[in-house]
Amino acid sequence: MLKYKIQGTPNPNARKYILSEEVKAKGKVSYKEQSECAHIPLGYYLLGIEGIKQVHFFENVLTLTQDGERNWSELDERIQTVLFKQIGGHDIFFEESLGKPEPQRKAYAGELRVIDEILDKTIRPSLQLDGGDVHLVDLEDNILTISYEGACNECPSSKAGTLAAIEQVLREGYSPDLHIAVVS
Repeated sequence: MLKYKIQGTPNPNARKYILSEEVKAKGKVSYKEQSECAHIPLGYYLLGIEGIKQVHFFENVLTLTQDGERNWSELDERIQTVLFKQIGGHDIFFEESLGKPEPQRKAYAGELRVIDEILDKTIRPSLQLDGGDVHLVDLEDNILTISYEGACNECPSSKAGTLAAIEQVLREGYSPDLHIAVVS
């Protein structure tokens, strides 16, 4: 039987559901549109709840972000209904995207792996504890483009404090000339 714990995040519009069962066997992924995750009923129905803007899958954690206009107690009831109906048939090995092209990063693939490793050791554990993450989008001419996932997406602290921490860690561990751009 599914058990869960609800936990707040630094983003007042995001909540973590820590589940007794895995929701993603490997990696992490966020969805903002039902059409992106039509092949994942759990994500599809969660995004179908009025007010839910994003669902983030990571290990045994679902992070849900709302539009800021809803009461969490009202949303929690609907979220829990979907969880109990969908978790039994949920495939933790689901394909992350169907029909979504991967960003073209061949020229800087090795550098992006190095940056990913630095973030894995330094920044990501804290972000993941808060129900979020950072995704590397591209690297070109010392400009690293990232996007925030889960609770970090649209979080007030990610725009200043988290971004400054990422930039400092990567300037120290990768290149002092690196600049970071954030995309949605």
